[in-house]
Amino acid sequence: MSYVLVDKPRPHVTLITLNRPERMNAMAFDVMIPFREALEAASADNDTRVVVLTGAGGAFCSGADLEDAGIIPNIAGLTRTTIAQRSMELLDDVIRAIRAMHQPVIGAISGPAIGGGFCLSVATDIRLASEGAYFRAAGINNGLTSSELGLSYLLPRAVGSSRAFDIMLTGRDVDAAEAERIGLVSRVVGASELLDTTYELAERIIGFSRVGVELTKRMLWSSLDAASLHSHMDHEGTTQLYVRLTTENFEEAVRARREKRAPDFRD
Repeated sequence: MSYVLVDKPRPHVTLITLNRPERMNAMAFDVMIPFREALEAASADNDTRVVVLTGAGGAFCSGADLEDAGIIPNIAGLTRTTIAQRSMELLDDVIRAIRAMHQPVIGAISGPAIGGGFCLSVATDIRLASEGAYFRAAGINNGLTSSELGLSYLLPRAVGSSRAFDIMLTGRDVDAAEAERIGLVSRVVGASELLDTTYELAERIIGFSRVGVELTKRMLWSSLDAASLHSHMDHEGTTQLYVRLTTENFEEAVRARREKRAPDFRD
């Protein structure tokens, strides 16, 4: 049985599915390593313009597998302390892989996104949720810290610092309705509509320039690390001029409006 499924449900869309429904797609290493490899392969696939992440069986991801963590590779001769460090690095690499992808990544969140699964969801660029979805920063409930896999960096930037403190310090569930209200997800739909709605969003993005989309994603993430508005605006201006002066996309957009048709951006 493959724990990670990769499909092409629509032209230029790659769907990556965590496929361990009997464990609510828990983050065993046997799942996360092929998941990271699937992310890296999709990023390198020039036919893929948008990537969709979801989970099988009505759950997104329930976080760490508390019964069977799976096999950690390349640990022969290491102490427990070093093994723990390598283990965390393997999981951190999954979050970094999502952020590094050339394409926009849309999370289709159905059912629970708990602990590390919450972190996975927040690492995506856009999140849509089913009505039954919910989110929980579960580390605090287990006597640990809720700060893991980048969550204490990503969540305040998604929902604001006060809400992030509330969610991460209380370990409470955030249901789909609240998630939409606070901006954690951009839309909530019925479970049967979730993937089709996600594909419709993907198709809209695919209609734009590849380089325009990729640079817009890069600039949005870069803005979260910018030291000042001034420096970031300089960065934005450079990318805008780069696309404007090295492609005919703008001229094509003008022609398309004049001819009342969809533009055909060739970059």
